[in-house]
Amino acid sequence: MKTIIALAGSNSSTSINRQLANYAASLIRSVDVKHLDLNDFEMPIYSSDREKESGFPEEAVNFVNEIRNSDGIVLSLAEYNGAYSSAFKNVFDWASRVEGKTFLGKPMLLMATSPGQRGGISVLEMAAARFPWHDANIVGKFSLPSFHNNFENGEITNQELKDELLVEVKQFQNSLL
Repeated sequence: MKTIIALAGSNSSTSINRQLANYAASLIRSVDVKHLDLNDFEMPIYSSDREKESGFPEEAVNFVNEIRNSDGIVLSLAEYNGAYSSAFKNVFDWASRVEGKTFLGKPMLLMATSPGQRGGISVLEMAAARFPWHDANIVGKFSLPSFHNNFENGEITNQELKDELLVEVKQFQNSLL
């Protein structure tokens, strides 16, 4: 059986992006889902001086190994001031030093959500442009606008948006075959 990672680009205990990533992962059939939490990969802020002095933190190596040992990635990014959260950016920075091809060609369902009407589209576009440089195989993208109006009891309540996500989930599922 295939194993996928579900990950939010947020370290908040109440992350709406974690809720979206977990929901999307639950729609994927015949896979084991490993839910990752950025809090398990907390490290000092990346700097070349730290890398030279101490090498790679164990958490960075573990994060890359989680990707390496998976068959696909479901990632929903939080948008902070139009960009990645600092928690995600730091993990990404360290991981990219451990393995330049950070995402190792794994199929990725890339998503974002926010309380606002744009649904994290800025960070989604930024990641969609950047991640292929790190060997991301982005096979689906989805933005959920106005999270609190469109998500309730663990699922998307707006049928049109739910249908859009199901199309992306199907593309992701097919990429795992």
